[in-house]
Amino acid sequence: GVAGRRLVKIAVVGASGVGKTALVVRFLTKRFIGDYERNAGNLYTRQVQIEGEMLAIQVQDTPGIQVHENGLSCSEQLNRCIRWADAVVMVFSITDHKSYELISQLHQHIQQLHLGTRLPVVVVANKADLLHIKQVDPQHGLQLASMLGCSFYEVSVSENYNDVYNAFHVLCKEVSHKQQPSSTPEKRRTSLIPRPKSPNMQDLKRRFKQALSAKVRTVTSV
Repeated sequence: GVAGRRLVKIAVVGASGVGKTALVVRFLTKRFIGDYERNAGNLYTRQVQIEGEMLAIQVQDTPGIQVHENGLSCSEQLNRCIRWADAVVMVFSITDHKSYELISQLHQHIQQLHLGTRLPVVVVANKADLLHIKQVDPQHGLQLASMLGCSFYEVSVSENYNDVYNAFHVLCKEVSHKQQPSSTPEKRRTSLIPRPKSPNMQDLKRRFKQALSAKVRTVTSV
């Protein structure tokens, strides 16, 4: 069961037709299904073992983003998904140059929705098997991800499960490290699973109790 496990929330975003739903389903089930209806923003859950600990992973699929002359067209539903997320997968297709051009604007939008925090983000170039109709050199994707400070994965959702798994695994690992109690305390967004109490707070309570009992002994001896 998911109850009691630490929760990692991941949003998958990008233009229409880049393979977001196929990517999510491939990660969750190891299966590839070629055709999907346009998704309405489904939420999926899976358990993944990261460094010996079993984590509950929630993956939010999102509707495709459109680009207009005045910039991105992001629905409030999409903005809520991005705010909700602990990490984001930005997807483009090597067969669609416009989906690649969207990535830097999308990254900027994500940063604006998470001001003051460093949100783990990976860039995924999908459809790596379709080299005969490619419009984006994967090397350009790597350079863009490096410029944005993100990890980069070139994947073929239809042909290779391991690359897909690795992209999600790296994100889960990064979020897991951020959630460790030993890290700098920060105000967490609402989550289904509450964080454990900080060891520092427990230590303070223990010292306070010791100080109180010492006072009681002193009064009794007088």
